[in-house]
Amino acid sequence: MNYLSAENLSRAYGDKVLFDGISFGIDQGQKIALIGVNGCGKSSLFKILAGLDAPDDGKVTVRKGVRLAFLPQEPDMPSELTVRDVVFASDLTAIQLLAEYEQLLLQVGEQAELQDRIDRLTAEIEAQDAWEYEVKIQQILSRLGVDFLDRHISELSGGQKKRVALAQALIGNPDLLIMDEPTNHLDLESIEWLEKFLSTSKQSILVVTHDRYFLDSITNEIFELDQGKLFKYKGNYAYFLEKKDERESQQLLDQEKARNLYSRELEWLRRSPKARGTKAKYRIDAAKDLEEKARYRPPNLPVNLQVKGRRIGGKTMEIKHLRKSYGELNILDNFTYTFGRRDRVGIIGPNGVGKTTFLRLLLEEEAADSGKIRVGETIVFGYYSQSGLKFKDNARVLDSVTEIAEEVEMSKRQSISASQLLEHFLFPRRMHSHLVSTLSGGEKRRLHLLRVLMANPNFLVLDEPTNDLDLVTLRRLEEFLFHFDGCLMVVTHDRFFMDRLVDHLFVFQGEGKIKDYPGSYSQYREWKQQQEQETISQEKAKDKSSTQRESTVSPRPEKKNSSKKLSYKDQREFDMLEPQIEELEEKKAALESQMNAGGSDFEALQELAKELERVSTELEEKTDRWLELSEMV
Repeated sequence: MNYLSAENLSRAYGDKVLFDGISFGIDQGQKIALIGVNGCGKSSLFKILAGLDAPDDGKVTVRKGVRLAFLPQEPDMPSELTVRDVVFASDLTAIQLLAEYEQLLLQVGEQAELQDRIDRLTAEIEAQDAWEYEVKIQQILSRLGVDFLDRHISELSGGQKKRVALAQALIGNPDLLIMDEPTNHLDLESIEWLEKFLSTSKQSILVVTHDRYFLDSITNEIFELDQGKLFKYKGNYAYFLEKKDERESQQLLDQEKARNLYSRELEWLRRSPKARGTKAKYRIDAAKDLEEKARYRPPNLPVNLQVKGRRIGGKTMEIKHLRKSYGELNILDNFTYTFGRRDRVGIIGPNGVGKTTFLRLLLEEEAADSGKIRVGETIVFGYYSQSGLKFKDNARVLDSVTEIAEEVEMSKRQSISASQLLEHFLFPRRMHSHLVSTLSGGEKRRLHLLRVLMANPNFLVLDEPTNDLDLVTLRRLEEFLFHFDGCLMVVTHDRFFMDRLVDHLFVFQGEGKIKDYPGSYSQYREWKQQQEQETISQEKAKDKSSTQRESTVSPRPEKKNSSKKLSYKDQREFDMLEPQIEELEEKKAALESQMNAGGSDFEALQELAKELERVSTELEEKTDRWLELSEMV
């Protein structure tokens, strides 16, 4: 079943054509990633699909009855609304009833007068079977860290607004979900939860993301927007890279053929007598088309840059007994570490735990409460910050780079000009005279990154460098950093990026504690899961032992008044969970049996595996919730 159709869409800004005559459809259950360099028109296309903007030409048709939700890169929500108003804004009856119920519960002083209304509302919620939906809402809010429902939108940071908008999109349970960089401003645990949530959903998804692990887990098809055209690939990111390379190689062959043929046609046009009025018009038109193909220049892909690095002396940076706190929030508690000459550290931890503050302390942009930081005389820092996009209003692209350096010395006694370096970072010469203010968000970030690298530092500190960067730029940045002969410290939620570049991790555990873990992020996750599994096994064994001891002392009392400790809503949920868990366990066993039976139909087995993962996830969530409620009992 087709959910959305886009026919011959075109969009341009002045003389810059974003896309021209592109057509595609999105079917039920289809999960697609949209890829393209910054500034190619991805966000503009999304706004058109969501009905927030109109194309220059073409049309978008959404099937009647299909519910669509759009998560923009930078959400714009009415500042006077509360977070509660936004996340519960939906045309679904179940959500409207739950929103009203939550609002009534907040009016504690008038509880007696409102009891009749609460009772009637409770009956309506039961009729709509909405209690289970309420559990899902609470899970989404909790996992995304949206625990500030009564704050106004005007009080939120950009990252908080993005999480609120994402929560609203997921809670609305749309048929088609269009998302522009959904993982920005999420910590790693939230990203992994979102990945699992979306991969097991039956929703249709169209997403722009720079997170390659996320992309491979969520999507099974890739659309590439390149030079105004749309190219489609069935498969994962690795398959896309392979087929894209084949396409570009074929494009170069076609260009060479067109150039040779155009030369012959041009010669024919020149030799054809001027007085001859019957010169074939179709041949003249064909020659013009050939000219366009022959003169086409593929976008300059940046080469591997090996900039000559600054020398690092015997001393890099020493941190001794560093402490920092804001009131009750403890950021660092007696942290000590000495950096090696080519140390490569990844920094991870939940949002709000102090990762950016830690970087600012090391760069002496902020003062510590106590402790010492000693930096070697030869160390030159390069700091890429989340808030570092500061350019003069009238600055042009080339000027913003040449004010750092006119040229950069390379590793093989060569130098490269600022203009050439811009081209390597996907800023073609026609853009060099553009005002920086006209660039897209991703292009500004790319330019800021280039300015940091041009200063030729030997100690790079990168705070979320992957946000809003396209995948082409990310690959080039990874290559540069892989060969970077200095110290590297990076905060990022891009797991692929971190796995490739860092040797060990500073894990912010809260309360000022930092664990130095030797290994990549993926290795850390495996280790952590093993630790959690061992803890659960030990607790189960302890509980079992405790229960056996209690049974030898006295019989367990009957649970006559257990429901008194639960609200009506919680008790209702608790009563429903046990049969639901039994049903899911039976379904899981049946799916496992089907898969074990085997078969040659790979697609059928793949669908069974997806359904098994979905059922297992739901079973795990409901079991956790049952345990939580049983503890309250």
